[in-house]
Amino acid sequence: MSVLSMLTLLLTHPNEFRTLVQFWMFHDSKRDISNPKEYATSGWDRESMKKCWELLDKTSRSFSAVIKELDGDLARAICLFYIVLRGLDTIEDDMTIADSIKQPLLRSFHEKTLTPGWTFDGNGPEEKDRIVLVEYDKVVEEVGRLEPGYREVIVDICHKMEIGMADYAHRASSSASSSSTPSPIYLSTIAEYDLYCHYVAGLVGEGLSRIWAASGKEAPYLGEMKELSNSMGLLLQKTNIIRDFREDADQGRFFWPREIWGRSEYIIASGVPLTPSLEKGGRVEDLYQDRTEAGRRRALYVQSGMVLDALRHATDSLDYLRLLRNQTVFNFCAIPAVMAMATLELCFANGEVFERHVKIRKAVAAKLIMNSTNPRDVAYMFRDYARAIHKKSNPADPNFIRISVACAKIEQWAEHQFPSFVHLSSDPSGSGSSSATQTLDPSDARTRIAKLAQERDLQLAKLRASVNGNGVGANGKAGGAGANANAGVDKELVLFFGGAVLLIVVMCLLVVGTVLYFAS
Repeated sequence: MSVLSMLTLLLTHPNEFRTLVQFWMFHDSKRDISNPKEYATSGWDRESMKKCWELLDKTSRSFSAVIKELDGDLARAICLFYIVLRGLDTIEDDMTIADSIKQPLLRSFHEKTLTPGWTFDGNGPEEKDRIVLVEYDKVVEEVGRLEPGYREVIVDICHKMEIGMADYAHRASSSASSSSTPSPIYLSTIAEYDLYCHYVAGLVGEGLSRIWAASGKEAPYLGEMKELSNSMGLLLQKTNIIRDFREDADQGRFFWPREIWGRSEYIIASGVPLTPSLEKGGRVEDLYQDRTEAGRRRALYVQSGMVLDALRHATDSLDYLRLLRNQTVFNFCAIPAVMAMATLELCFANGEVFERHVKIRKAVAAKLIMNSTNPRDVAYMFRDYARAIHKKSNPADPNFIRISVACAKIEQWAEHQFPSFVHLSSDPSGSGSSSATQTLDPSDARTRIAKLAQERDLQLAKLRASVNGNGVGANGKAGGAGANANAGVDKELVLFFGGAVLLIVVMCLLVVGTVLYFAS
């Protein structure tokens, strides 16, 4: 930010100015990949890998810094994973490439990633990430140097993703060439929407989980958590699709599914006059072209339906984050997830989404980065943003009840896993210990219940100790009555099992005797 913008921020939003200053002063990078001590894992001493790091900085607006802070060789593996998928996405997004060229290129991109010296300079001059493909031979060289476990995951995910991208690109191309005035491309059903998001983001989550597991820094079973990994990816992708609506619309791309924006309940609730076109769902362009009061209401109702669909992945994402044990991996996954929730809250009931690209403020992003360090704080941030969404929800919105339920599920998850009446504080004695102490909020009614449960557990523990002979009798001698009680219990158990065995033997003899009597 420039000096003038910082001064303006100080005068208009002093709290945000303070947050940014705190972030710049105290949130230092935890790893310098250019340090000679890091060469063995970062590969900075090789020109080809140095070029890959430069490509990461040029193409990633938000992930570059957190990727570089990953432990050991994870940073290098994820850097290459990101660039490979960025190269694939650059081909799929470029509308200047003819479908006859794009199709075989997309469907064989995983092979190109293993072909030494391969590059591609056929992107349009306006394609902002074309440099990745122009310099792709450096990426190929470094992918070949990766551990086999990492390389297999990257190539496999690339192969799966390119199939979905190629199918969608072919569909868009066929529609564009079918008439002189092609209709806009959009997804029809929520299932189709989920599948598209799976190809472009869910598979990324799956690949990341498999890389975490392959590194040994996370549990091996994490690589098999495909449903949770997919939900993490879908939460981020659907948030971006909601936020980028107008930007995509200006390019003739509509990722919002017709099953949501074409619902008649939104048209009826908003009071938009019914026309033959609207009776069939209308046009997706109406969401930003119809600027009447009724049209704006309908657009916001549709938008709430999109946010509702994204919120169903929130608790799965929290479940996924709880499985992570490496701090750098947790930060890498938690920061974009929390920012997604912040973005959903910003977009919800916000008509500006249909007019321009909106994004969270830098100070908000800085605060989220500093606070996304553990599952408890992340769960509370999810909860707070869910509360904010619910607070903005309109009772006239057909989604009002469903939004309330979705937000309540996030609140329930956070309260169940991390009860809010339990407060954690670190080292109150000032001894320098890093252990945390637990205190209960005296103003919360649940504190009394928790204390009664603790007292009951303590009494049961004392009772067990006395039964096992570990208590102290009235005469002050260890053992005593406790030992006698223990002996009495053992004697009763022996008599019980002995009697049971005797009864079974007698019954068997009676049965055998009866059978022999009648048989003779």
